[in-house]
Amino acid sequence: MITKGIRGAITVDNNSVEALKCATLELLEKLFAENNIEKNKISHIIFTTTKDLNAVFPAKFARLDFGLDDTAMMCYNELDVPNSLVKCLRVLIVLNCEQDFVPKFVYLKGAANLR
Repeated sequence: MITKGIRGAITVDNNSVEALKCATLELLEKLFAENNIEKNKISHIIFTTTKDLNAVFPAKFARLDFGLDDTAMMCYNELDVPNSLVKCLRVLIVLNCEQDFVPKFVYLKGAANLR
């Protein structure tokens, strides 16, 4: 068994608890469905947000609403690069998997421009 990362991102409508909750859960649902992720295979999850998203920690919703209460998670600010995408939530799910597993990255809403 090896470890691989699955990346994803989504833009958020506004800097509110509800908007961040909806975006976090939408992104996680899509990542889990596209990659057939089993919760017990997750090593850890890293969330980043652009500096304009600070109403709440995205990991809160992964724990409370997505059932990942036994998963190590951290939240960070994304590097503030001039002219980069705003109101963007990114995630890196680090998964224990087989060698032949091919991660499917997910970029939703305005974050589709990152691909």
